[in-house]
Amino acid sequence: MIEVRNLSKSYRSKAAVNGQTFTVSPGKVTGFLGPNGAGKTTTMRLLLGLAEPDSGTATIGGVRYRDLSVPLRTVGALLEAKAVHRGRSAGNHLRCLAETQGLPRRRVDEVIGLVGLCEVAGRRAGGFSLGMAQRLGIAAALLGDPQVLVLDEPVNGLDPEGKVWIRNLMKRLAAEGRTVFVSSHLMNEMAVTADHLIVIGRGGLLANCSTAEFIDRHAESEVLVKTPDAAYLSDLIAADDGSARPAGADTLIVAGVAAPRIAELAAWARIVIYELTPQRASLDEAFMEMTRDSVEYGDPSMTRNTASGGAVAAAAGRAFDDDRIGSPS
Repeated sequence: MIEVRNLSKSYRSKAAVNGQTFTVSPGKVTGFLGPNGAGKTTTMRLLLGLAEPDSGTATIGGVRYRDLSVPLRTVGALLEAKAVHRGRSAGNHLRCLAETQGLPRRRVDEVIGLVGLCEVAGRRAGGFSLGMAQRLGIAAALLGDPQVLVLDEPVNGLDPEGKVWIRNLMKRLAAEGRTVFVSSHLMNEMAVTADHLIVIGRGGLLANCSTAEFIDRHAESEVLVKTPDAAYLSDLIAADDGSARPAGADTLIVAGVAAPRIAELAAWARIVIYELTPQRASLDEAFMEMTRDSVEYGDPSMTRNTASGGAVAAAAGRAFDDDRIGSPS
């Protein structure tokens, strides 16, 4: 279990982490989300003893990382995939780590096979692509067979097959009862991977709940309606304090009125309905709505309206990356 209590850290009078308190429990994948500059990487660095907090604590199993006697047996971490000796082979990189922790050499071969690097284990890590470096970093994180995993952008650089692989790996490890704490700016990945979400903005905690609850709370649900009387139904929906926008011939997207109420309005007006389908909001939309006042480098022209998928996607692309702004240069 990971426990963060009243954790704060500032750099040059800028609050990178501001009084965060949360717990990451075993048995599920917990996603760690936030806009660029929110403090995700700084929080993970504090957790792993790579920076000292100004106040508060961050512990793993009740112990600070620096007080762990054999860290790799307790927690496996991936913060920077390219942080390896460029002239050392992948296999030797892992063997050196294993030696420092008293791990058996056979474990090196096991994790190399697990991440799919058998054919390149003898190659210098400096020549690896980003995707291969990510796999090597994940192998290092798994080397000690830890109960806690802390992964910063683990799917970065992976091809579609690799993304499915790491997604299934994280789910399997969580199902084994391990604590899996993963940050990502890829909302579509988090939507299908994370059971629970911790969301921060400008260093502070914004949300701590299940993924489904987060989407339900922070994104407006819509209903797709197909009817030959679209204009008439639109008027009835507007009179019921809802809104309807055309989405093709005889098709409306309705917001602010639930599907059962739309059916009641149509029945009362004797309007034929061909289709009435609730549309679940996306994690992208929920995230943009939740963090729109916490985006440090977003587009000031963005408004509350997230109805346009293109606008959401474009804003998401601008707003999220590895948020190392809070770290000292």
